[in-house]
Amino acid sequence: MTGKGMRNGSLRSSAGFTLLEILVAFVILSMVVTVILQLFSANLKTLWMSDDYITATVLADIRMREMLEGAQVKEGTSSETKEGYLMDITITEALEKRTKDLSWKVLEVVMDVSWQKGTKKRSFSLKTYKTVKRGVIKNEKL
Repeated sequence: MTGKGMRNGSLRSSAGFTLLEILVAFVILSMVVTVILQLFSANLKTLWMSDDYITATVLADIRMREMLEGAQVKEGTSSETKEGYLMDITITEALEKRTKDLSWKVLEVVMDVSWQKGTKKRSFSLKTYKTVKRGVIKNEKL
């Protein structure tokens, strides 16, 4: 038998793939799909986590602005919870040695925000300063 499909005495078809070629292609395709799904899953997790941080940041910013825009900012500590986010606020006098002879003083405002998501605890801190006239502020709780 000689002719179009014969080479070295064996019949070989040039119109298809061997089982080994199909298996190798399937393994490569499976690995690519697995990597893509893992990247997609990691991106979704990051989006959910960033949503929590954005919500916590907005709530903390609103509370910080309310507190600083008030007529009297008082030294002390307080703690409150909004929408599952715990906000610990500490106001203390800063730069005391530098401002002791002045008619105003500098207050350091620190807000620690924390929340629980599943088994993990997340947190961050905001810090700012505010100047106030001496004698107006008393050492009291917020």
